[in-house]
Amino acid sequence: MPSPTPEPRAVYSSDGLKLATYEFGDPSSPTVLLMHGFASSALANWQATGWTRDLTRAGYHVLAVDQRGHGASDKPHDPSAYSLELLADDVLQVLDAYLLDEVFSVGYSLGARVGWRAAREYPDRISRAVLGGIPDGDPLKRFHIQDARDYVEHEVPVRDRLTGAYLQMAQSVPGNDLNALIALVEGMRNGEQPGVDNAPAQPLLFATGSEDRILDASRALARLVADARFFEIPGRNHFNAPTSRAFRDAAVAFLGEVSEQTLV
Repeated sequence: MPSPTPEPRAVYSSDGLKLATYEFGDPSSPTVLLMHGFASSALANWQATGWTRDLTRAGYHVLAVDQRGHGASDKPHDPSAYSLELLADDVLQVLDAYLLDEVFSVGYSLGARVGWRAAREYPDRISRAVLGGIPDGDPLKRFHIQDARDYVEHEVPVRDRLTGAYLQMAQSVPGNDLNALIALVEGMRNGEQPGVDNAPAQPLLFATGSEDRILDASRALARLVADARFFEIPGRNHFNAPTSRAFRDAAVAFLGEVSEQTLV
C-alpha cells in the first residue's frame, strides 16, 4: 500500500511561483529529495509507485516536489518561466524553506536533469544523486511544439508519434495544464545538456529501462562520469520505469551505502 498522502506545503520560488511540496517520514532522519518527470507529479511519480513507502521504511525522511508547471504548483504559460536554471534554483528554495543543509536526491527524466544541474550547482547541499532516465542530448528537440499547440487549441490530430505519446501521457494525469507543459518544453529547449564537462562530482547512480531507446546513451554517459555507476531497469521503458521494484531497491541500496557508513 502507498504511504498516506500528506497535505501539500507551499514553498515560493525566487520569481514568486508557488511550489507544492510533500513531506513523508521522520524529519530528523536523513532526507531524500524526489523530483518527478515531465507531465507527472510528486504523488503520481513517487507515492503511487511505492517510492515514498520504501524510502521511509528504509529510515529516510522524504520530501517530494511538484516542479513548476506540474501537480499543485503554479503553472505559468510563459516559456520564459521555464529553464533548467530556474528549476534547479527551485530545489535550493525548497531546501532552504525546510532548513535542510544536506540531502540525497532522486530524479526521473526531467527530474533527473534538474537533479544533475542542482547537484553540480549546490555540491554542499546534495551529497549524492540517483538519475533515472537521463540521456546525453536534448530529448525535447523531438517534441513538435506547434503541432502540440494546434492539438490543444484546435483539436488538430498530432502526427508525430513522440509528441502524441507525451500529450497522451500528460492528459492521463488529472490536473495537468497542457499549455503550461508546452511552454515548459519551449522554455527548456536548447538549454544545457548533461555531459562529462558539466557533470556533478558527487557519487551518481544512473538507471534506465532495458526497453528505453536512450539506454545506450545513458550507459555511455555513466561510463564517462568519474564517480558513477549504471543500473539497467529490467523490462521497463521510459514511461513506466518508476514503477519498477528493482529500480527502487537499487536506489535504496545506493543511498544506504552512505547511511551505513554514517552509523558506524
